[in-house]
Amino acid sequence: MSTVGEVRRRHIGPIGTTARVVISGLMLVFGANGGKFEYIHGHWQPSLNAAALAIGLLGFPAVLITWQWLRLRRDQTRLEATGGLATAINIIGFALLIAISFVPTISYVGYAAFVFYGASMLLAAIRGYAGCEVLAVSNWLLHRDDQIGCLVLSPLDQLEQRLHQNRPSAPTSGA
Repeated sequence: MSTVGEVRRRHIGPIGTTARVVISGLMLVFGANGGKFEYIHGHWQPSLNAAALAIGLLGFPAVLITWQWLRLRRDQTRLEATGGLATAINIIGFALLIAISFVPTISYVGYAAFVFYGASMLLAAIRGYAGCEVLAVSNWLLHRDDQIGCLVLSPLDQLEQRLHQNRPSAPTSGA
């Protein structure tokens, strides 16, 4: 946890930030429109899905913040669930939520997952957060840096770090 006045360092570089902004934009538009992309006379006709927006922007974050807050009442240590099993559970949970979008009567829940992940990923890009977007909102509001494994962006961030470390530093001028 950072103290007041301490400058928070970005944990992702320009490649990770750009990837998060692009992916989050696509996920937000897809989820907010209930997966529909209708073009009439060459113009896109947005049709916002209010239930998906409400659940994605309020419901899912509320559930995760509550879970995180309850966990912190028992254990203040940093959550570091970045191994293979934790990453697999995260992916399976996301896949199940997305699969719900194919069930017509409750498809809004699946689209809400796209909205939630997209909005959280955008917040992660803005804040420079390298962890999985699932915890971006709760980490921000609870002033935490807990981590859950992320299959897609974690390897990209690691690659970017290696590229940055292998770059020779700029020469300093001697006085």
